[in-house]
Order: sequence, then C-alpha cells, then structure tokens
Amino acid sequence: MDALGNPIGFHLTGGEAHDLVGADHLLPEMQAAVLIADKAFDADKRVIEPLEAAGKAAVIPAKANRTSPRSFDRHIYKARHLIENFFARIKQFRAIATRYDKTARNFLAAVHLVASVVWLN
Repeated sequence: MDALGNPIGFHLTGGEAHDLVGADHLLPEMQAAVLIADKAFDADKRVIEPLEAAGKAAVIPAKANRTSPRSFDRHIYKARHLIENFFARIKQFRAIATRYDKTARNFLAAVHLVASVVWLN
C-alpha cells in the first residue's frame, strides 16, 4: 500500500497460509522506507532483520509472547487503518468476498480489477 492506502502489489497465497508467506514475496520488492504491519509480521529473521539491512524502518507492535519487546512508533502505526479500509472496500464486491472464481489466476485477475476500480474512486 502507498501512503494513501492504495495497493501497489499483490501476491496470492493459499487460503490457510500464514501472512509471512506473502511477506516473503512482497518485501524484497518493497520500495517504501517504512513498513507498517500488524503483530503477525513480528518475525526477526523473515521481516525485521531484512528490512533493517535494507535501511528501512519497521513499525510493527511486538507479539505478546516476545521475550524482549521492541518499541515502535505508535503515531505512525495509526495509519495502518488505511490498509484495513482497502480490504473492507474490495470485500464489498461479492465475487471477491466469497471467492467465486475456482482458479487462482481468475481470482487474482478479479482482485486486480477491483483494486483498480477502488484506486480510481
């Protein structure tokens, strides 16, 4: 997502895949200076250390089971609602919310189409 909550990239994963599977594909291509994500992305080896090595900041709250909690900028984290708003907007399209398409290719095409409609509005 960009600073306005518009999508800039998609990666389709399996329905029962963890969020980090998508992050493994999208983070190496990330051009933004800051990643704002929820607690599911609080993974040192897969998210935080690669971002720090690339000179990028991670605004991710620490998971409850983390032994040494990290600090994060709460004011920047408030902008994460833009991401949730985008998903709420695309779920207004019934074919996306219920995944009518049987193939991953067709579903991803529908997501791209709906995302472009949302972006233009």
